[in-house]
Amino acid sequence: FSFGKSVPDNGWNMFTNMLEYKLAWQGKKLIKIDKWYPSSQLCHVCGYQNHETKDLSVREWDCPKCGSHHNRDKNAAINIREEARRISA
Repeated sequence: FSFGKSVPDNGWNMFTNMLEYKLAWQGKKLIKIDKWYPSSQLCHVCGYQNHETKDLSVREWDCPKCGSHHNRDKNAAINIREEARRISA
């Protein structure tokens, strides 16, 4: 029996269940986006998808379409927030 997949999955499920419970207690809702959503690849300004950012060593990049400069993590956070808003609308 392999615990390699089941333990992390169970831990993540437990975490999301607790988070969902605590948010519901506050009158809020947990919104889940697709785990394959390319949040760090999309320019949050114009929507251009930069496939070069699949390389995790790319921490900052400039959008070739609109010229916006992006920090990988901040850009991903903005895209995740906006995708959650789109899903919940």
